[in-house]
Amino acid sequence: MADRMEESIGRKVLLRLVLPCGLFTLMGSIDRTNVGFAALQMNADLGLSGTQYGFGAGVLFVGYVLAKYPSVLLYETIGFRRWLALITLAWGLAACSLSLISSQGQLYMLRVLIGFAEGGLSSGLMLYLGHWAPERWRALILALPIMSINIAQVVGGPVSGMLLDMHNPLGIAGWRFMFLIEALPALLLAVFAWFYYPDTPREAKWLNDSERQWLLGNVHAEVRKGKGSSREGRWDALKSPAGWLCALIWFCILASNYGVMFWLPTIVKGMSGLSSTQTGFIVALPNAASALGLLLNARHSDKTGERFLHIAVPAVIGGFGLIAAYLLGPGLPGLAMLVLGGACTGCTVAAFWAIPTRILSPAAMAMGVVMINMLGSFAGAVIPPAMGFLKEHYGSFLLPTLLLTGIGVLNALLCLAARRQAQGELQRG
Repeated sequence: MADRMEESIGRKVLLRLVLPCGLFTLMGSIDRTNVGFAALQMNADLGLSGTQYGFGAGVLFVGYVLAKYPSVLLYETIGFRRWLALITLAWGLAACSLSLISSQGQLYMLRVLIGFAEGGLSSGLMLYLGHWAPERWRALILALPIMSINIAQVVGGPVSGMLLDMHNPLGIAGWRFMFLIEALPALLLAVFAWFYYPDTPREAKWLNDSERQWLLGNVHAEVRKGKGSSREGRWDALKSPAGWLCALIWFCILASNYGVMFWLPTIVKGMSGLSSTQTGFIVALPNAASALGLLLNARHSDKTGERFLHIAVPAVIGGFGLIAAYLLGPGLPGLAMLVLGGACTGCTVAAFWAIPTRILSPAAMAMGVVMINMLGSFAGAVIPPAMGFLKEHYGSFLLPTLLLTGIGVLNALLCLAARRQAQGELQRG
């Protein structure tokens, strides 16, 4: 009976909440990373060097980091529905404004504003869905919105390429038209969020009374939320070695993923000489493989209950796949390695959020998620500019690709350390 209840609730949560949440991460990812395609034209129009572009791509994460904790506090104050509508409206307006920029300073300012508006999105979604995720569905429920980031590159890459190749649509450059068109859906999603989401399981009309009671009594975040004050122990995550290990693992995951997202269009176009549209379709391939790999990895992690190796193994394979793709160059073997590297790099996120949502207490969860996401956001601020610097000063993408490979290996080592620590705590408990 309990198994059937968990299965029924898990499927309803996937359909009613997780998939719609995926739309927000999908559009957020497009508005965050389409600057990688804009760079194919924008850099020349604005006179940006590789280092300046890398800084413009990464500076978004300054706002991203600054907004993390205030955004979560706002979410706790006004509720998920109002909070999601507000931040989506703000990032949509800032993203639309990118079509009007005329200097690198304006690019930097708007990228920071987009980051600030969107900064709490991932933290808020993890906190929100944590109150709806049965244990045997946890990795899948928490990973699917993140999978939308990969789908965003599958969809956004070809669309961005085609928009770039349009000849002066509306009398403006292709990259300006691309920024405008790809920002408009966020404004529609803000309206959708306001009218659609329940703030808590108690408000979900699509659950019956027994399903609501089961959620309140069996989902980890809900069960432990009722024990003591929600404010007591809020800062415990900062004292937890396991919490900091999780934060470092997330840093490595995002470092690898953002390094690929922001620079892959430039790398592919530089190696192949293809048009922007053709580049978009090539870039879509590793991201499509990544989305599929993430889904399969999440399901297998839920089935086995193992989390750490489901991050460590693909991190190493992904890193070496990327360096193999670079060394093989254009052609089918290089493309195959690029797809493998992209798939494994992207699917490292599959099992991650099942770890902190399980090991951190509910009181510490909000601050723990913020801490993890803040450290991860530094990866977005540091890695794209670092790759631009290495490319500009050493003349090729060999060193930037080696950097990503090294991050993958470090990620695996951190996962093994966290796994050993978790096993030790379990034995002591």
